[in-house]
Amino acid sequence: MATIKDIAKMAGVSIATVSRVLNYDTTLSVSDDTKKRIFESAEKLSYKKKPIRKQEVGKIAVLQWYTEKEELEDLYYMSIRLGVENRCRQLGMDTVKYFQDNYEDLKEDDIQGLIAIGKFSSKQVEDLVKITENIVFVDTSPDEDRFDSIVIDFEKSTRKVLDYFIEKGHKQIGYIGGREGFKDKTSIIEDPRELTFKGYLAEKGILTEAFMYQGAFSVDDGHSLMKKAIQEHGDNLPTAIFAGNDSIAIGALRALQEEGISVPDQVNIIGVNDISVSKYVFPALSTVKVYTELMGETGVDTLVERIEGRKTAKKIFIATKLIIRNSSF
Repeated sequence: MATIKDIAKMAGVSIATVSRVLNYDTTLSVSDDTKKRIFESAEKLSYKKKPIRKQEVGKIAVLQWYTEKEELEDLYYMSIRLGVENRCRQLGMDTVKYFQDNYEDLKEDDIQGLIAIGKFSSKQVEDLVKITENIVFVDTSPDEDRFDSIVIDFEKSTRKVLDYFIEKGHKQIGYIGGREGFKDKTSIIEDPRELTFKGYLAEKGILTEAFMYQGAFSVDDGHSLMKKAIQEHGDNLPTAIFAGNDSIAIGALRALQEEGISVPDQVNIIGVNDISVSKYVFPALSTVKVYTELMGETGVDTLVERIEGRKTAKKIFIATKLIIRNSSF
């Protein structure tokens, strides 16, 4: 039976490159010609990937940093979890689900690997390591030298939105964002969208800190903070607003409509995540699409590699896409 080593020899590439190409590793940068040679060599040698058998992998725990109730109010994290569970079903892997309010029960369960969704303090991370060393963090990277992680480059996504606004001639740009804290209340988490917004516009010489508002990542806070901005700035309201997520953006849209302020004629808005309702609100919301289900799926594939023996940690960035709809032009 042909091996990856045989394919590598025929294609003239490394064994690692063959493995990553055959596993459709999206983080690998190789030419189409190289990929073609590898696939053709695999076909000539009648290579067949060894299927993953669930008895080889064992039971996988999926830990959500939210409670089940909180998850229902934040489709971002729910979508990641669904991506994890769908991929596990495809691979025939057994999963057990935990939320923030029952994750202590993890210590009693017999698991071989763990996918931790959300943000965890240093103490929480060390508690998880005592349960299993096979951990993949999704949406955060507590220690990229030790742990596998699947993350979004929110700094790059934020600059993408700001460049779009600037190219459209906006100089008065506002920000409505959220702040989160670790569930064990050890500290507040700095949000890369807020930090990048402030730093990038300062570099451009067009930062107005009075246009920045922070609350929770919720529709209600988006609504109340937009109302506050309208009261404080009146006719000098920012002509463009970057919202930290779509929920905030939807709340802000409602506040602007209540005050008779036209979107996008007077104020442009762009959110983040592209949750399912974003295209159906009025006006349809421009947003940065985050491929949350792919984050979850990639987390599972990365955990399988770790369980199968990979020792070196990986940090994988999933790309985003700016989608322009009717709330901006």
